[in-house]
Amino acid sequence: MTDTPIRLLLADDHPVVRAGLRAVLETEEGITVVAEAATAEDAVTRAARGDIDVVLMDLQFGTGMNGAEATAAITARPGSPRVLIVTTYDTDADTLPAIEAGATGYLLKDAPPEDLAAAVRTAATGRTTLAPAVADRLMNRLRAPGTALTRRETEVLALVAEGLSNQAVGDRLHLTEGTVKSHLARVYAKLGVESRTAAVAAAVDLGLGLIRR
Repeated sequence: MTDTPIRLLLADDHPVVRAGLRAVLETEEGITVVAEAATAEDAVTRAARGDIDVVLMDLQFGTGMNGAEATAAITARPGSPRVLIVTTYDTDADTLPAIEAGATGYLLKDAPPEDLAAAVRTAATGRTTLAPAVADRLMNRLRAPGTALTRRETEVLALVAEGLSNQAVGDRLHLTEGTVKSHLARVYAKLGVESRTAAVAAAVDLGLGLIRR
């Protein structure tokens, strides 16, 4: 075990959340918070300085770059810090892009303090820690990979679930009606259904989750 502390960057757009994470983690031996970032863009910039070991990254920052995009930008650099996602979002549409972007771990904000500290130490060594709900979803996806919806497909299906027409879905997402139909066709194929109602029901049954708005 090295005497050098694990240096953290806290990236979250809520000051109260950052303060809470700092309060929990700075009581842990061998862990120090060296910086905070209120936007994903700031997190990318700050992580590039070379003095961060682990970034605790939220997924949603209101406007601009999101956490998954920031994770991809950070991990694309040689010698980059590890990224540990700490968020309230746990659907496939949230977790999969972040993990595919290079996140080392994924925790939910309701995790016990001891789990958070352990995840930080695990991430610093390059090993993976996943919240139980996230691990379960990934295992389900591995068992049935054909049912994994992309974020855009999930967005389209969420609006369909609200009763919007294809045209209205397109207007909301700035897509053509034809593009919406194409997304729905892929959704139907993945879920093995032939109607909008059946697609929504199947997504709920499979626990795929719909984007919250």
